[in-house]
Amino acid sequence: MELGLMSFADMEPEKQAGSGISAHQRIKDLMEEIQLADQLGIDVFGIGEHHRPDYAVSSPEVILGAAAMITKNIKLTSAVTVLSSDDPVRVYQAFATVDQLSNGRVEIMAGRGSFIESFPLFGYDLNDYEGLFTDKIELLLQINKSTKVSWKGKHRAAINNLGVYPRAYQNEIPIWLAAGGTPASAVRAAKLNMPLMLAIIGGMPEQFVRFINLYKDSCKDLGRSQEEIQFGVNNHFYVGDDAEIAANEFYPYYATMMDRVGRERGWQPLTKPQFDYLRNPKGALMVGSVQQVVDKILYEHEIFGNTRFLAQASVGFVPHQKVMKSIELYGTKVVPEVRKALALSK
Repeated sequence: MELGLMSFADMEPEKQAGSGISAHQRIKDLMEEIQLADQLGIDVFGIGEHHRPDYAVSSPEVILGAAAMITKNIKLTSAVTVLSSDDPVRVYQAFATVDQLSNGRVEIMAGRGSFIESFPLFGYDLNDYEGLFTDKIELLLQINKSTKVSWKGKHRAAINNLGVYPRAYQNEIPIWLAAGGTPASAVRAAKLNMPLMLAIIGGMPEQFVRFINLYKDSCKDLGRSQEEIQFGVNNHFYVGDDAEIAANEFYPYYATMMDRVGRERGWQPLTKPQFDYLRNPKGALMVGSVQQVVDKILYEHEIFGNTRFLAQASVGFVPHQKVMKSIELYGTKVVPEVRKALALSK
């Protein structure tokens, strides 16, 4: 199982409108986080795309291109590329360029996104939410397989035997489908022969076993062997030397983030008892000591059989040095222990 990290580059909104100061510092900090992950031998790092004042990255491929030049081994992926409000030709070209810079270490994680700001921003109608993604994922996959493309859909101008350049360093860029647990997404990923990434942001991971089984069964029904099936999960994450200290450090930042998003979605404010419940041994929140996090990653692997795990390592406005310490513990203690346990279980 690959063990990685991901970040949405959460940041405090600019204190002075239009200054860019907060984004400037957060992006510099993010580059240090990616570089540290590479130095620690972590397998993959993912960068989210958002178009909001509380996140620093709207163009993951730009960040990944910069990261390609200061890393050596780590895989670099979006997490996610909001494909519905982007153009598949430009997405492929951008990631193919990053793939060249990184000597073939880039991936794309394509999804519809957990926020909708990009749709009006780029002139798309939310009523076309499903159709946009269907068209664009089909086109992106076709571009990835063939230099010359002929394609016609409902929500983008047709392409008639045109070339898309530059081509990637790899023969094909690995393209994952990102999902939040909708059964149709599991079936879609299987039909399109795409690896699947599941975001677990609340509740109990065991609730998603049926979703993962639907994906695996759909893949098998289409003739794929167990060894061919790739799928990952990601969880909110923060690790410290001491379980309770780590939880108490993380809670204020996490609650602030969840309440900010929750106000937009009609959620009740997060309470400390709810936070503690999510931290229980079978809960979704991976916050605590090294051993607690190791045990949770292994527990999820036991119930899912996933081939990739991504820890979302900078959730909320956690200070940079605390994020760096958490990444260091992940790379030096959590990852080796998980790898050791998985090797012994084979």
